[in-house]
Amino acid sequence: MAKAEVRKDGSTAVKIKSTRRRIPAPVLPSEEEIQEAYDQCVNRGRFRNSVRSTIFILVVVAAVAVLISILVMPVLRIYGQSMNDTLSSGDLVLSIRGSSFETGDVIAFYYNNNILVKRAIANSGDWVDIDEAGHVYVNNTQIDEPYLNNISYGNTNISLPYQVPEGKIFVMGDNRDVSIDSRNTSIGCVSSEQIVGKIFFRIWPFSKISPI
Repeated sequence: MAKAEVRKDGSTAVKIKSTRRRIPAPVLPSEEEIQEAYDQCVNRGRFRNSVRSTIFILVVVAAVAVLISILVMPVLRIYGQSMNDTLSSGDLVLSIRGSSFETGDVIAFYYNNNILVKRAIANSGDWVDIDEAGHVYVNNTQIDEPYLNNISYGNTNISLPYQVPEGKIFVMGDNRDVSIDSRNTSIGCVSSEQIVGKIFFRIWPFSKISPI
């Protein structure tokens, strides 16, 4: 603030009074506060690293699961009624790749850009016969089929007895009355090149999770 003062000689002097305030000295943090702030920074860094590591692990696990499902154990969805009551439409199942199958194994195979699921009955060179009641014989011996709820001659138009061609598998659906399978020339026997794998486990629905 400026203040005018008249001197004895008649001159005027101006006094300027400073209005600046004193700036208090900065308060430095204590050693404990510095250590706490440092620990917080370290913990945030650890948390970010932990999140990144977790995301990386999840991505790797997902990638491995996808590769396994494609290359080793494809997951398949069941459509239709040809495998009732063993498998129902909408079931999700796991299959495992292979080339050797026994009578009674459930297998998946390609047919006209679709994947069908049937049960292996006989291998190449075997003789298959079916009587009018629907009982199945392989090499003149009736096979035991505890997985069937009913038997039927079904839609059969091949000449019986029938010898399975070399490199082929004779397959039939468990719902013998409606299944179109190797008993009919429209499907025929399945070659090894067609086979996706053996069905071994149902994973959906949860209430029916079980080995096949």
